[in-house]
Amino acid sequence: MRRPPATILPNHLTRRTFLSSAATGLATATMAGHLGGNIPRNFPTEAGQEAADDFELLEISIADLQRGMISGKWTSQRLSELYLQRIAQLDGAGPMLRQILDQNPDAIRIAAGLDGERRAGKVRGPLHGIPIVLKDNVATADRMTTTAGSLALEGCQPARDAFLADRLRAAGAVLLAKTNMSEWANFRSSRSSSGWSSRGGQGRNPYALDRTPCGSSSGTGGAVAASFAAAGIGTETDGSITCPASAVALVGLKPTVGLVSRSGIIPISATQDTAGPIGRTVADVAALLAGITGIDPADAATRAAAPLSGVDFLSFLDPDGLKGVRLGVTRAHFTGYHDGTDRLFAQAIEALRQLGAVIIDPTDLPHAGEYDAAEYEVLLHEFKSGLNAYLAALPAGPWPRTLTEVIAFNERERATVMPYFGQETFLEAEARGPLTSPVYRRALAKCRRLSRTEGIDAVLMKHRLDALIAPTGNPPWPIDVINGDHFTGSVTTPAAVAGYPHITVP
Repeated sequence: MRRPPATILPNHLTRRTFLSSAATGLATATMAGHLGGNIPRNFPTEAGQEAADDFELLEISIADLQRGMISGKWTSQRLSELYLQRIAQLDGAGPMLRQILDQNPDAIRIAAGLDGERRAGKVRGPLHGIPIVLKDNVATADRMTTTAGSLALEGCQPARDAFLADRLRAAGAVLLAKTNMSEWANFRSSRSSSGWSSRGGQGRNPYALDRTPCGSSSGTGGAVAASFAAAGIGTETDGSITCPASAVALVGLKPTVGLVSRSGIIPISATQDTAGPIGRTVADVAALLAGITGIDPADAATRAAAPLSGVDFLSFLDPDGLKGVRLGVTRAHFTGYHDGTDRLFAQAIEALRQLGAVIIDPTDLPHAGEYDAAEYEVLLHEFKSGLNAYLAALPAGPWPRTLTEVIAFNERERATVMPYFGQETFLEAEARGPLTSPVYRRALAKCRRLSRTEGIDAVLMKHRLDALIAPTGNPPWPIDVINGDHFTGSVTTPAAVAGYPHITVP
């Protein structure tokens, strides 16, 4: 649910160089500002140094993996084995990144089957044989569990795949592991620490072990950045894809609400939730997005996105695509919170201009910040309704069936489930009424009007813009489990509340 940081690598550095710099102690600037001179020395630690430097799949793109399988350099089975070895070296050992909650015990068998299909001349598409990771709130009907990072759902194995998980299997992806996440998608407490869950502990930023990986899709971002998989799936209500992606120099896309089905995903908000891809490159994200879109009868919002169902998003990638594109710079409320961020954002604007974009500066969003309270009211109502429905549909087992029972479990297990922060957000949600409540309806109407009609829509039309640009957010802050996250700036809320897309790019 949370709101982010953003990153951009200087032009003379590649991501591989950035990781190598981290291993040797060189500080590298990002769009979010400097990570801190002492931080990169923490990765990967002496125990993991060799694994970090010599790993043959370090920073490999999906397209490169496909070329390697076509040439016979790798098989899907070998890729899966290598990634699992990498996880063993760096997640529960070495620097102990704590980004993985479950590994798929059938991954090697599944990968071998996909290799057999390739040998027989059947390749399903760009994801065939590619190992990816999924956030732990995306249901999979296999031997992995789906728990939102909470001990309250420990051992829970849903009866059916989430729609997007089923789509990924059909596309030939290997669902390698479930990733750690901010427990309950960072919607349990206002003082939560991004990346912490009672099941997985505190996830760590692979570039800077004492810095946040941001959340709530912290494990997906951290796992992909650490080369535990080729790419991954996160979910976002407000910043939970774009924040972790930006905090670890990845591409993260929050699609338009409805482009990707939400059925089978542990919910917060029926009007703002969406799943989306996190990867190294825009091409990786495009390939993964194509694999998860589709019309789902169980999610009515997907009907509006029917024209984009099954579209090959890779076909739209164009090196000259910025020529003549009108980009509006959104400054007020979204810059000025960090000097380093502002300097690098200025460099990014100039890079866009050099690539042919028409920069309109400023094009500030009216009403920014005026609907934050209304958004929270909407989320509280929708969380209670959505979570109760999800829990009630789970297969038989010892897990809670209502938000009331989750709250009671947390109180009983306070020592392990709430050692640092509480559940005041849960208590506020429990006190809310149904979705027919006038309070909810007024709040939702306000959000839609101010974020869409009088907000983003108005600015796009006034300046004839193709898109708005701003820094995603502030630099990754030191992990603080006592006081919680330290957000100082973020641009995620307008697109989140409107249900519109938002992408963060290195």
